[in-house]
Amino acid sequence: MNFLAHIYLSGDNDLIKIGNFMADSIRGNKYDDYPTEIRKGILLHRAIDSFTDMHPIYRQSKHRLHEKYGHYSGVIMDIFYDHFLAKNWKTYSNEKLGIYAETFYTLLTDNLEALTDKAKGMLPYMIGRNWLVSYASIEGLEMIMFQMDHRTKNRVAMHESIVELKQFYIEFEKEFGLFFEELKQHCQQKLEEL
Repeated sequence: MNFLAHIYLSGDNDLIKIGNFMADSIRGNKYDDYPTEIRKGILLHRAIDSFTDMHPIYRQSKHRLHEKYGHYSGVIMDIFYDHFLAKNWKTYSNEKLGIYAETFYTLLTDNLEALTDKAKGMLPYMIGRNWLVSYASIEGLEMIMFQMDHRTKNRVAMHESIVELKQFYIEFEKEFGLFFEELKQHCQQKLEEL
């Protein structure tokens, strides 16, 4: 799952959202250096990633991309799944996606001191290009994929994956819907445990 799903699955706790958002840049047990609620977000992020990577539905989706994109098929699939979350946002939230995104961007800018350097460096691009809302359209996804190509020094042409997205759109969307219901339940349980 990518940024939108991680934030959404954090529930209503702002510090858990912050921890979940920046967790990829926190290695090993370095999460112990953070306040309790941010730590919960980091651990929730790791639980989401583990659940996702091992889930047969997600693996089925990712398999369609593996031959062409190899290691990056998981990165692409995470972004595709965020697309379906954004596209179907009304199914999952009563708040408009644009307002949800603005509220989250404000949360991050109001808590810069809590963010990792990597998260701080990414923030202007995320806000400037409104990534969370951009996920909802294929054009927005294409822009994000071009940025990913740039960040990964064009190792694979991730922007070309829009072809596969269109080709298997119905299958991907159905798989996302089934998978995401299970992931939401998993996250609710995990948050109760943390």
